[in-house]
Amino acid sequence: MKHTPSINRRQFLQRVGGMAAGALAFPYIIPSSALGLDGAVSPSNRTVVASIGVGGMGTANLQGFLERPEAQVVAVCDVDGNHRSNARDMVNGKYGSQDCATYNDFREVIARKDIDAVALALPDHWHAIPAILAARAGKDVYAEKPLAYNIAEGRAIVDAVARYGTVWQTGSWQRSQKHFRFACELVRNGRIGEVKRVEVGLPSKNGIHADSTQPAPPPEGFDYEMWLGPAPYKPYCPARCHWNFRWVSDYAGGQLTDWAGHHCDIANWGMNVERSAPVEIEGRAEFPAAKDGLFDTPEDYDFTCTFAEGFTMHVSSRNRGGVTFIGSEGTVYVDRGGVDANPKSLLDSVIGPNEIHLYESDHHIGNFLECVRTRAETITPAEVAYHSIMIGHLGTIAMRLQRRVKWDPKREQFSGDSDANRMLSRAMRAPWSLDMSV
Repeated sequence: MKHTPSINRRQFLQRVGGMAAGALAFPYIIPSSALGLDGAVSPSNRTVVASIGVGGMGTANLQGFLERPEAQVVAVCDVDGNHRSNARDMVNGKYGSQDCATYNDFREVIARKDIDAVALALPDHWHAIPAILAARAGKDVYAEKPLAYNIAEGRAIVDAVARYGTVWQTGSWQRSQKHFRFACELVRNGRIGEVKRVEVGLPSKNGIHADSTQPAPPPEGFDYEMWLGPAPYKPYCPARCHWNFRWVSDYAGGQLTDWAGHHCDIANWGMNVERSAPVEIEGRAEFPAAKDGLFDTPEDYDFTCTFAEGFTMHVSSRNRGGVTFIGSEGTVYVDRGGVDANPKSLLDSVIGPNEIHLYESDHHIGNFLECVRTRAETITPAEVAYHSIMIGHLGTIAMRLQRRVKWDPKREQFSGDSDANRMLSRAMRAPWSLDMSV
């Protein structure tokens, strides 16, 4: 094996700074000599990380980065002062210092030259702008699913990641679980014959945390104007923000888009359509009467996607939770609890050396950090996440229109359907836009 000189990530990016952005995609292997004794990571070779959005999932991701010796968290950012201070204390407690910087505005974090990567865990309506600005600034990105609030914003993220050579990991962590990979390998290697139907089960009902829906002043320390950002202006009420944003269509798409980035992602992986999309979508949903003009995402939903590859994907809140691959010679079912199959003997199946072996990762954040060092593609890159959540977005559009829609995967447009095409994007509230600078 040819040996490469020891180099840290910042030195690497400085050396290639004059190259075309696409040149960053080639693997650059940092040898074990860059590590300290007993495998300890030398400080100069740690990936310097900032966490932007440190509420529920953001806190979990922050803890994940703090547990990795190859990462060093130096800053946290959140529009909620309580989240911010709790995250700061977590970081300082881990490192035994008072060095963690805090920010209210993510743009100040992205402008820091010493930060290598950002971990984004924000409401869906805030997924695109920070991600694109981070990519332009040369940061690598670990970002929560779903990839984007709508299809147009997802496409903008994918294009930015490709243009700037960004290492991107979506938080669809099921791919880093052995049993999900094994289930997909059984399907991809023909163990259940030809698969003509896949059943995807996602949660039903909106999991609303009860609180007042009446307008009120934002609490002290919470920058509500920044929280709204590009979304339409609405007066603050306690029930609107944090957890409950998921059930308000101004900010997210309910259980469907909250979970499609997990189970639809696994369905795509097993069917080898990670960079493809359905050509026809049809279904129905039950939309609640908006309580006080607030919660309005689908509570129950059922739609079928037809793929040009010759199978259908049925996505429903009434299906068994998880993914069921239905083949001509058997079935494979997988969820977070494990794998089941018919016949049961499939569970003892061994994937041979000459068969299809899918991308192997045993730690989702660890995989991201490794790829930051090597410049290789992660297990859940932006384009793969884009096509996973596209299923949820397309299904929502079809169900809101209450009719069948036809999708052109190459043009990424609905065929002859101006009403549906208008639902691919929405205007952002000034001064926010996808083409703004830091």
